[in-house]
Amino acid sequence: MSHKIVGAFLLFIAACSAAKVPIAIYYESLCPDSAKFITEQVYPAVKSELRDFVEITFVPFGKSQFFTQGSEVTFTCHHGPNECYGNKVHACAIEHIQANSYQTEFTRESLTLDFINCLMKAGKNFPDNVYPGQRCASENHINNWENIKTCANTTEGSQLLRKAGETTQKLKEPLTSVPTVLFNEQFDKTVNERAQLNFMGTLCKYVSAPQPRICAQHNAAPRLDSVSATLTSVLGLWVFALLKRLL
Repeated sequence: MSHKIVGAFLLFIAACSAAKVPIAIYYESLCPDSAKFITEQVYPAVKSELRDFVEITFVPFGKSQFFTQGSEVTFTCHHGPNECYGNKVHACAIEHIQANSYQTEFTRESLTLDFINCLMKAGKNFPDNVYPGQRCASENHINNWENIKTCANTTEGSQLLRKAGETTQKLKEPLTSVPTVLFNEQFDKTVNERAQLNFMGTLCKYVSAPQPRICAQHNAAPRLDSVSATLTSVLGLWVFALLKRLL
């Protein structure tokens, strides 16, 4: 058995036995910053070798508000009524998406991530004002779009979105920006900001050893601020030496 095969096997065993890092992402369905973060940072990281080391909870509410009157729940959303509908679709998808026994290559988590990524990638640009739910479902092996759509257009969708709102309101530190990221159920302003610039690198800090190769490669890469500081130092020394010669 080659060293590469042994290494891959050991990594697989470690991934199975290691505790997954719980991450909660508080976002809005039509928020440009949320879309950029999920599609460019979260999705590539979780689709990599890190997929077995992370457990993501999506909370589609953000700065929205809800009001109850009897059994009725009404919402006002940061980016308008279309976002309220989008938030309900996300909440219903998170609730209803299931993996099928005949599609063993997909898990409930991977299907949900693919679907949400597709919706966020679409942004606000919907051809003919058609919400891309059905398209994203068919492109990402989601077989129960009709159930998700029915949920989003009924009381169930309102209740699920209200639940997301209650989860958001229970944050120890009130949500002030969207998206907001929590690692290990703890909010840290510095970690939140760092994760939005470099989600993969931040996640790797929480992954127990032995880490997947992608983390080792990432940690080995020089940080931009370190490179900048080094170049500045070298330039300063060069200028100093030049002045000495001239003087």
